[in-house]
Amino acid sequence: MNDLRIVSFLPSATEMACALGLQDHLVGITHECDYPPEIRRKPIVVRPSIPLQHMSPSEIDAAVSSRIRSGQSLYAVDEQLLRELTPTLILTQDLCQVCAPSGNEISHALKLLPSKPQILWFTPKSLAGIEDNLRELGQATGRSEQAEDLIQSGRARLERVAAVTRATSVRPRVFFVEWVEPVYCSGHWVPEMVDLAGGIDALSRRGADSVRVTWREVLNWAPEVLIVSPCGFNLANAEQQAQKLSTLAGWPDLPAVQQNRVYAVDANSYFARPGPRVVDGVELLGHLIHPEVCAWEGGNDALQRIG
Repeated sequence: MNDLRIVSFLPSATEMACALGLQDHLVGITHECDYPPEIRRKPIVVRPSIPLQHMSPSEIDAAVSSRIRSGQSLYAVDEQLLRELTPTLILTQDLCQVCAPSGNEISHALKLLPSKPQILWFTPKSLAGIEDNLRELGQATGRSEQAEDLIQSGRARLERVAAVTRATSVRPRVFFVEWVEPVYCSGHWVPEMVDLAGGIDALSRRGADSVRVTWREVLNWAPEVLIVSPCGFNLANAEQQAQKLSTLAGWPDLPAVQQNRVYAVDANSYFARPGPRVVDGVELLGHLIHPEVCAWEGGNDALQRIG
C-alpha cells in the first residue's frame, strides 16, 4: 500500500482515513476538512461555488435550493490539482448534494485523470451504514483489523450510553434542529442517536432526509429538550442560529425554554458528519437529555446553553 494516494471529497471520510492511520496517504482534501487539525495542511481539491460564509441561513437555503433546481453544482473541483495529485483512491458520497460533490462532479473529474482510481461511495443513512463505510475503507486500504477494532470500540461506548438511559423512567421529548431558517428536523443517523441517548423526537426522520417542518408542528410537539445543530456549522454558528429561533412566536411557551434546556452544539464535530465522532455525539446527547446519569467529558467547547 506504499503507492496508496487518497483524495477525500468528504470531511467524514477524511476523519475515517485518519482514524485508520492513513493520514500520510491523504494527498488531497476539501475546504471543510479540519479534523484532526494537522490535516488542514493538505492540498485543497474542493471548494464551495457559493460564498456560504457571507450569507445568512435563509440566504444559504435559497441559494442552495436554486442551484439544485437548476442543476448547478454547489462545489468546484480543482481539476488541475486533482490531475497532479494522481489519486489511486477517491472517497466521496452520493447522499447529500449540500454536503460534498457527488455523482456528476465526480464523473466529470474522472474523465480528466490519466488513470482511473478506485472510488468508494459513502452514502450512510444510519449508524450501521457508517460502520459499513468504515469497514469498506479498511478493506480497500489494508486496514481491516483497525477498522473492526474501531467499530467494536464504538459499539461498546454506544451500548454503555443506551444501557444507562434505558434504566431511566423518563424519555424526554426532544427536538433536534438541523437548520433554523427555515426550520428543518433531523434525519438519517441523528434520530437513532437521540434514541440511544434516551430521548424521543417525533418530528425526526430516521434513515431519511431531514425536511422542513412548520413552527406550529414544533409548538405542538412541545419539546422538553431543544438542540440546535445546524448542518455544516460549528458551535459559534449554532449559537447565532439558536438566537434566531428565540424570536419566533410561542418560543417562551416551549417546555425546553421554560426549563432552560435549549442547547447549541457543534454539528460538524459530533452530528453532521457520518464518521467516528458520532459516538461522541451520542455521549453528548446522553448528557444533554439525561444529565443526572450521563456525564460529558468532551469539554465545554461542544455545547452552549441558550437562555
